[in-house]
Amino acid sequence: MYDFERIIDRRNTRSYKWDQNEKLFGNKDILPLWVADMDFESPPAVKEAILRRVEAGVYGYSVGSESYKQAIVNWFGRRHDWAIQPEWITDSPGIVTSLSLSVELFTQPGDEVILQSPVYYPFYDVIKMNDRKVAKNPLILRNGRYEMDYAHLESLMQGGAKLLLLCNPHNPGGTVWKREELQQVGELCLRYGVTVISDEIHCDLTLPGHKHIPFASLSEELADITITTLAATKTFNLPGLQTSFIVARNPELQGKFERKLKALSLHMSSHFAPEAVEAAYNEGETWLDELRQHIAGNAEYAISYLAEHLPAVKVMRPEATYLLWMDCRALGLDAAGLKNLMYKEAEVAFNEGSVFGPEGVGHLRINLACPRAVLTEALLRFSRAAASYVE
Repeated sequence: MYDFERIIDRRNTRSYKWDQNEKLFGNKDILPLWVADMDFESPPAVKEAILRRVEAGVYGYSVGSESYKQAIVNWFGRRHDWAIQPEWITDSPGIVTSLSLSVELFTQPGDEVILQSPVYYPFYDVIKMNDRKVAKNPLILRNGRYEMDYAHLESLMQGGAKLLLLCNPHNPGGTVWKREELQQVGELCLRYGVTVISDEIHCDLTLPGHKHIPFASLSEELADITITTLAATKTFNLPGLQTSFIVARNPELQGKFERKLKALSLHMSSHFAPEAVEAAYNEGETWLDELRQHIAGNAEYAISYLAEHLPAVKVMRPEATYLLWMDCRALGLDAAGLKNLMYKEAEVAFNEGSVFGPEGVGHLRINLACPRAVLTEALLRFSRAAASYVE
């Protein structure tokens, strides 16, 4: 029903991804597959909902609605077997905003906050820029998949860290944490009194054969120590609407969060976003299912292409997200060298891996949420340019 192969020209639309090539990379002809938004139209129901709101012609202050929260409740019950209550939901301008506020609210300056590296680079920012210390729990690469180091994680908790930023599913690796993996984390958190902020923005983008487990759904005890940060923005390509929400069963955690939002005057309802999110959750399911098939196809294509044309580069097969994590260390290039290879020689822009932490050095992250023709051209450019670095 939906054409994910249609190429949409996003240039000159104030696109963060497409309209900064010369400024960021020094080359206007760069093919950008970096920042995590999609090159697809959102579901038709989203567009129709926004247009109805536009046509009203009055764009005043807005309040939330019961139907908006009920759409969220129904979605997570239907798609993730997670029974949440409308009163547990609080809107926030964005996931990173929620992460940053949580670090500020639930730790003190100088405290250690745990993250599991390599990980989405704003995790580092929200810790360091709030004058906290990064307590790094590096992930272990085993059989082409990231796994958690529970012994080391426990040592950080024993050392006094009381907040964990969990990335579930994992970005950039695309790992979908299994129930037993999350349960082991949960047992440690309960034992040592650690609060969990679980970033689950990619929860809807699991690939075939994998199921997302919301961390807070594991037990009431874990729900009471967890704030889950969520959004429809990655799922339905709405990031420019600047909208997200948290789910917190514990009224004390939620109350602190809501009080801070009000202190910053971030508590007002967005004028357009709730209608778009409600329409997406109520009417976007078929679109999402077709999108996931397209992403899975792009992932398989990229893995096969690189295996044939650039076998020195090792690819982590994603279990979720529309992101592909590539180990390019065999090329023998440092971060600056990889950037030169991408921007100058191949004329492509992927994410350079060191921004995800020291464990990401020598890696690249590719955005697969594009038409196959765009992905093919990007892989062709990169493989040709990289070939000279392979011994």
